[in-house]
Amino acid sequence: MQASLLVEQLQSLGCDFFCGVPDSQLRAFCDCIISKYGISEKHIIATNEGSCTAIAAGHFLATGRVPVVYMQNSGIGNAVNPIASLLNRRVYGIPCVFIVGWRGEPGLHDEPQHVFQGMVTIKLLDDMEISTFVLDTDTTKEDLQNKINEFRPLLSDGKSVAFIIKKNALSNEEKIKYKNSNELSREKIINHITAVSGDDAIISTTGKSSRELFEARENNLQPHKCDFLTVGSMGHSLSIALGVALNKPKTQVWCIDGDAAALMHMGTMALVGSNKPKNMIHCVINNASHESVGGMPTVSDDIDFVKIAKGCGYPNAVCVNNAKDLDKALKDAKKRQALSFIEIKASISSRADLGRPTTTAIENKEKFMEFLSQQK
Repeated sequence: MQASLLVEQLQSLGCDFFCGVPDSQLRAFCDCIISKYGISEKHIIATNEGSCTAIAAGHFLATGRVPVVYMQNSGIGNAVNPIASLLNRRVYGIPCVFIVGWRGEPGLHDEPQHVFQGMVTIKLLDDMEISTFVLDTDTTKEDLQNKINEFRPLLSDGKSVAFIIKKNALSNEEKIKYKNSNELSREKIINHITAVSGDDAIISTTGKSSRELFEARENNLQPHKCDFLTVGSMGHSLSIALGVALNKPKTQVWCIDGDAAALMHMGTMALVGSNKPKNMIHCVINNASHESVGGMPTVSDDIDFVKIAKGCGYPNAVCVNNAKDLDKALKDAKKRQALSFIEIKASISSRADLGRPTTTAIENKEKFMEFLSQQK
């Protein structure tokens, strides 16, 4: 089904506002929305799914029109609180249409972080009293129209509904290419980090960052024992790194973060800055995009991460955009033995043949814990 048809049917409900966090399963839908509305008062790409839901509630309060929130099913966890304690008909009764990419659909092979989430996706929504409809590759225009008509009175009654999007259920005539003018690729940046970090502990964020870190070790014939690849839990790598750093004060801990992940739970930076672990280096690779799921923009081009880090209490914070300055920043951070923040401007790019870790998440955990057990 063309994503534009779904958008048209949503508009027939009076929906004229879209807010979300991009998802690869929703790439066609996201490209369609970008083509139609760009980034505007009609379309906001938010930092996390809970924020999307609250922004949508504000839209309804101001206009009386039903909002649309899109997300990967992994984002349902971020949205549970505002769905249950804000939207629910026992509280304010604010209606919302959710568009949810179904990663980890039972019966289909997917990455480990999606398997359990996929199993419980529909049950989670059912438990929150959100009526669902699954869009598949064989869903017809008539099927969609019938479901829209079924959902109409529910929305009028202050209830929320959700369209669960299966893999390849939506297509779009135009596939948008996202790019910026930065010269360093994320993969090159990660290779520079591993060259300087040596046998230090590294916690890497979800998505292509962890995949590229794994491949960097493979290509350099290095072991993976020092690395914790955060394959799920987007936005929480910094918290994991903080937990490790506080409990292993003699071990240098690097966090390889992304701009979208850093934005998603930015409050952690305040916690890190307050604790000031001397053995921690926080690297944010900033390509101002959700590159791992298609490249839709974040707000990272409009903010100053260095000022934010300093405002949160990081005693050392720099921004670099070339290999020479990157190497200097990395070496300075490694030798100073004080909490450090490095923002690295990156291009929107990755290899088409980029592989995935060949070890399981459990194996990664066990090797990493064994490595940490030998540290002070």
